[in-house]
Order: sequence, then structure tokens, then C-alpha cells
Amino acid sequence: MEKLHEARELRNKKSNKVEETKSLKSPMSVYGRLDEIAAGGLENLADEDSSFFLKCFGLFLKKDGRFMLRIRIPGGQLTPAQAVKLGEVSQRYGEDYIDITTRQQLEFRFLRLEDIAVVLRELDSVGITTFQTGIDNFRNIVTSSFDGLGDTSIIETKPLIDSMQNIFLKNEEWIGVLPRKFNTAILGNTINDCNIYGHDCCFVLAQSGETKGFNLYLGGKVGVQAEDSGLFVRPEEVVDTFKAVTSLFKEYGFRDNRNKNRLHYLLEAVGMDAFVNAIRSQSGLDYLPGGELLATNEYVLDESGLFTLDSETRAVHLSVPSGIFKGSDLAEIGRLAQGVDGAIRLSVEQSLYIVTDAAKVMMIKNSDIYNRYETYQNIYFNHQIACAGTATCAFAVIPNKPDAIEMAEYLQREVPIAGGKVRMYWSACPKGCGIHGVADIGFEGCKAKDESGERVDGVHIFLGGKATRGAQEARILYKSLPLGAAQEKVKLLMECYRDERKSGESFECFDSRVFSALSTEEIVAKIERAS
Repeated sequence: MEKLHEARELRNKKSNKVEETKSLKSPMSVYGRLDEIAAGGLENLADEDSSFFLKCFGLFLKKDGRFMLRIRIPGGQLTPAQAVKLGEVSQRYGEDYIDITTRQQLEFRFLRLEDIAVVLRELDSVGITTFQTGIDNFRNIVTSSFDGLGDTSIIETKPLIDSMQNIFLKNEEWIGVLPRKFNTAILGNTINDCNIYGHDCCFVLAQSGETKGFNLYLGGKVGVQAEDSGLFVRPEEVVDTFKAVTSLFKEYGFRDNRNKNRLHYLLEAVGMDAFVNAIRSQSGLDYLPGGELLATNEYVLDESGLFTLDSETRAVHLSVPSGIFKGSDLAEIGRLAQGVDGAIRLSVEQSLYIVTDAAKVMMIKNSDIYNRYETYQNIYFNHQIACAGTATCAFAVIPNKPDAIEMAEYLQREVPIAGGKVRMYWSACPKGCGIHGVADIGFEGCKAKDESGERVDGVHIFLGGKATRGAQEARILYKSLPLGAAQEKVKLLMECYRDERKSGESFECFDSRVFSALSTEEIVAKIERAS
């Protein structure tokens, strides 16, 4: 542990303001006073409560004096009854508005302080919590939307997720005490549909000899892919390994510069070998060396949004533009799922699936709710991500969600493509919450100049991110384009894909085959020459 001690002492000579705030009181003392706080009104809400302590429970005070509430949905798995309750609560208290997020969870908005306590009790009645979904806590643990389902699911991870959560969830020793947020993903499926390498701690399906388990990757964050630790983790070792990694981060993580306090920076300071030795010491486990990765398959929805899991089971996709959803629609989906003995799975691409028996698919396809969303069932909406944007985020540069929707609608009119797959991810600012860096085509909000020299909303366009078979950050293709000009450039790119792809080929495979060996200048020349 010597290197970890040295790194901590070097970096933690002075703590940041958030660390000072943590020393004022315990998060649970604030949670226990929610009814009292609500009775006193916003004017009696302490600054530290809104800036830190309430965020430990997913509560974020916005400029209009109302709250956004982030809701933990482990593995993105919802029962029909939970979906109905969530939808009804959103209708009653949150103006019928829901965001589906890139961590397979939900966010309510427009909540009033006086309703917070009753909202939390309503959610608790169906086994749903908002604990530790913000600030310096363990965020929602994500996995494949198809976890435990069908032929591609090798190790069901939801039981492991539940056991991992039991370490920290609602445990006072772990609430708000980390140096920074901590993202975890675990994939037991041969399909990587959860951006598996983009998290602080990643368990990736692998095989060592005859044993199936996980290769451990560490240190991912926005703009940085996780690094292979060289450890193979058997399923029965996952929980103890997770506890070892997180305990080390809690004890030795940096608490000075919040911009450099994620696990990535501790690994950068001490080196992976030293950290792996510390994991071995902390866990007491005898690990096998890393095995052969098995998460190498890609999935493509058919034109009707149907994914075949096995001979008996189907996942029916509902494409939700930019993750903007309604509580009333979620409640309707919950009732529909009840009627087909189905389950609901949220995706990291801000949409959802209803999983049911193959014989009951048409009951979903013929429903009013499916018909309302069917118009978005196309190549441009199926794999779209867009973070919050200027409407609700103080850091955003562009509206973002409306821009992503407008782009998709424009491309569907101009370059309709049957089959195939393209992942278009939008971030409203350089923070990259829309994970544009791993998109096939990524967009980062910026200001640009139009033809008259006026400053307008714009984007940088990125190309060639990888998040399916491996991990690779995208490279920038165009800088500072006004949104209208960006639409024209992406139209040319999609025309090239349409005309030169192999039958059913995804954009990720197409990019690797056609563009990967070219410079950005050569790519631009190719697509513009083709036009």
C-alpha cells in the first residue's frame, strides 16, 4: 500500500470546499428532517443542504425553486407495478415529465419542496429508492438491457448488482463519503449495450480456461476508457472485489482538486500494478489472470424494433426521443406489461424494452402506446442519446435534446435507411454527459459563427467512437459548425454510409472498414466528393 499512502499524502494536503461541507453534519440527519425542512420552506433551507446533503438522496434544487429527483433503477430493470407507480407519481407531482438517463435510471423534474417527502414514501412503497444517486456516491450500477434473458446472456448479473448494492446502499458509512462519484458496470452478456468500458469499475464478461467470469477494468470516465487490470474475477469473487476497489478509493482517493479526484487520477498517480496489488491485499483473493473477452457481439434491431432473445422470448423496443418521456406513458406501459406478463428494461440509450413471450408481441404492437412511439422507430432515433441541455443544466451551451431530435427528423426525411445501426450521441457541453466520445457520430455543443458572423448555437462533430466490441474515443471531424450546417454535413456522411455499406452493416463496422485508415481530411474529402 506504500504507493497509495504516498500519493494520498502528496495530494491531500489541502481539501476542497465540498470536503469541508461534509464535516458539517451527516447526510442522514438532513434526510430525517425532510418533513421539517418542507414545512419551513425554501428560505429556511441551509445552503449546505441544497449544495450537498440533499443531492446524496437525488434531490437537486433548480433555479425555479423546484427540484429534480434522480431515481435509482438497478440494472435498468422495472417491474410493471413499479412502472405504474413511477408514472402516477410523476403525473401527480412532477408535471408528467420524466427523463430516461444514460445510467438506466429515471429523473423527475418540477417537484415542489413540500411534496418531496411524500414522493419518496410513494416510491419506497414499491421498493424504489433515490439514495446515493448524486454527488460523491455510488451511482446506479448498469448492465445489459438483456441481462438474464435469452441466448446471449451467459451470467445473470442482477443478483450480483443487488449484492454489490447491499454494501453501500442506505449504509451511513458510505453515504456521501467518497472523494468523487463512482460509476460501476457489470456485463454478463455477449452483447455490450451498456458502454461497458466507460465506468470507474467495469466487470466485463470473459472466460479463463473453462471458467466464465469477468475481466476487471478500472478508471474509465467521460473521455477516458477503462484500463485492463489483468485480473479475472470469478462470479463468487465479484462482491469482495468491488468492496476492495471501492474501499481503496474511499481511503486513498484524492480530496483536493475535484476536477481530478476520480479513480482514474489515483490510478494515474500510483500505476495499475500497485493498485492491483492493493486489491489483492484488501480482498485476500487469489485471482486468475485475465481471460478471453466474450462480450464481442453486436445487436441490430429489425425495422419493427423487435429483438429476438431466444425461441420463446422477444424484446419490443420503444424508441424515446432524447429520453424525454411522460409519467402517463410510463404508467400505460406498466399496465401493458402487466397484461402480457412482461417486464420493462431501460437502456443506456435512453429508451426502453418490453420483454414478453413471442406469442404476445402483437398485443404490444397493436397498443395505443406503441403506436404513439412507432414513428421514432428508425435508424436515427433507435440509438440516440442526448444530455439535459440549457433548459435544465447550468453548464449546457446548447438546448441539445431538441437539437438531437431535429437532427434525427431531418435525416429521416433526407436519407431514410432501412436496417443498419448508427449511434448518435449528443453532449450539450465539453463535460460530455451525452458520452459523445464513444458515439459513431458524436456532437458536442459549442458556439459557432453563421455566414453573417453572428454567434449561434453549434456543435463539434466527432466520428468513429467504439463501445461495442472494444473501446475507442472518437476523433473530431468538424469544429464549430452552426446546427444547420451540421445537419448538412451529417447528411453527406449518412449518404456515404447508405451507398457503401454492406448489407445490414452497422455504422461502427462500416467506419472501421471504410474510414479508420483515413485521415480526417481524407474522410471529409471523400464524403463531400461523393455528394
